[in-house]
Amino acid sequence: MNPRIVLKPGKDKPMLAHHPWIFSGAIARAENASDGDTVDIHNAAGRWLARGYYNARSQIAARVWTWNDEPIDRAFLRARLERALAARDALIDRAATDAYRVANAESDGLPGLVVDRYADFLVMQFLTLGVEKKKPELVELAEELLAPRGIYERSDVDVREKEGLVPAVGVLRGDTPPDLVEIRENGFRFLVDLQRGHKTGFYLDQRENRRRVMPHLSPTLPPPVGTAEAGREGRGEWGEVLNVFSYTGAFSVYACAANENARVVNLDASRDALNLARANMRLNECEARGEFVEGDAFQVLRRYRDMAKSFDAIILDPPKFVHAQSQMHAGLRGYKDINLLAFKLLRPGGTLVTFSCSGQVSAELFQQVVFEAATDAKRDAQIVAKLLQAPDHPVLLSFPESEYLKGIVCRVM
Repeated sequence: MNPRIVLKPGKDKPMLAHHPWIFSGAIARAENASDGDTVDIHNAAGRWLARGYYNARSQIAARVWTWNDEPIDRAFLRARLERALAARDALIDRAATDAYRVANAESDGLPGLVVDRYADFLVMQFLTLGVEKKKPELVELAEELLAPRGIYERSDVDVREKEGLVPAVGVLRGDTPPDLVEIRENGFRFLVDLQRGHKTGFYLDQRENRRRVMPHLSPTLPPPVGTAEAGREGRGEWGEVLNVFSYTGAFSVYACAANENARVVNLDASRDALNLARANMRLNECEARGEFVEGDAFQVLRRYRDMAKSFDAIILDPPKFVHAQSQMHAGLRGYKDINLLAFKLLRPGGTLVTFSCSGQVSAELFQQVVFEAATDAKRDAQIVAKLLQAPDHPVLLSFPESEYLKGIVCRVM
């Protein structure tokens, strides 16, 4: 018989709707449960609701494995990984793409676990104590099902501290990844630093967005009559793109492919990231059309504004500005400021591609912030597309928190 936790009266409603988190304030008592244990979850009347794992040290004190009365054993974990893999088989064109998310934590019924594939290597993250205790079995199963050249751990994220865990990085199985691993994405080639790069090395969640924005970075629309742009020879010179927070330069590569005349400024605070962006543009035969600027995005954009520089398209893919509710005001201010500067730098008829990866910021709230930025910049704009994370980062319908990435493509009128 498993240890169990009992919820307070009236706190079972999210469980009945299959939300996979239980916050500490909803728990009346834990019976024979130690941190990391698999537990049965009961409501105040004693009704069995679900099976999950428990950690009294975390604000999210329990996470659900299953809504069925079944053992959480090797067969269970194997079935969940196989289900996730089958879903990716239907989503990924392996001839064009060999880097994608294999398992997306709660959204794949594997709370706290992230598995990403990069060509012949896997990168795994164990974000919580409950899934950390299953690490040996999960690593063995990943090796068995995917047969990678090596499995590397990147459990170096802040959430582990909230779980009472220390960061963990290193080889779990097989070979150590080389300093740079080459991957394919939608037919393009990229070099990825699995050992030191952001997240697990690459922004895999933006894969489909990079492809979807290509038509909006191509000079398909005539410029407004009466503007300076209208006199530019057949619009052929259209294509001055600013990629802010450019990281590995992935959006820049797609921008060059979308428009043979595109010239792209890559702006990032990290010299190492800019060197990698340069290498990736070289790998895709467009380095000569790139410029690489090291600096703080807010400061550089203000300098461009004061210099009266302008661009045909601007891409804003910033890091998370809101990590907690207490940071909401400052984070929204940051989103508004960076979008305001971008609107001021866009030429008439230009395109803004703007993102937020802050899960605490809803798509509606983000759109409101972008609207306020346009208003303050005295620019009218149309929304021509809305974007979200790639389908191998699925959103569980009962778990809206899993929809963290949202984007808007705006055309300045």
